[in-house]
Amino acid sequence: MTAVPTASTAGGYDDIAERFFAAVGRGDLAAVTDLYADDVEVWHNYDEVDQTREQSLRTLGWIHAKLGPLRYVDVRRTLLPDGFWQQHVAEITGDGATTRIPAALRVFCRAGKIVRIEEYLDPAPFTALVAARATT
Repeated sequence: MTAVPTASTAGGYDDIAERFFAAVGRGDLAAVTDLYADDVEVWHNYDEVDQTREQSLRTLGWIHAKLGPLRYVDVRRTLLPDGFWQQHVAEITGDGATTRIPAALRVFCRAGKIVRIEEYLDPAPFTALVAARATT
């Protein structure tokens, strides 16, 4: 992973990012909850919907329970004055195969909390994985 240092490094955004992706990867919803602001919004490019905190946590819990833990590889992160930008590949391994989902997230932070996530990804690999798991 490459992090480009900026003045925001002192703001702890790299630490927030590390803790967030580690928590999501292991399905630790309590840790994600601690990082989310009460009024966090999570937007996805593929449906253009803003999820609430509760909706996002429900989605993350479902992914972990039904598909298994995530692993983030090929991580490139840029720290910004109000958060960070991260490109990565999320890997989900199960049933002897690994599904790779390239993604990018723009994460906005305030007062040590995540206040907004804008997630950009092609949902096709994820949709195919969900369909395959539903038939097994």
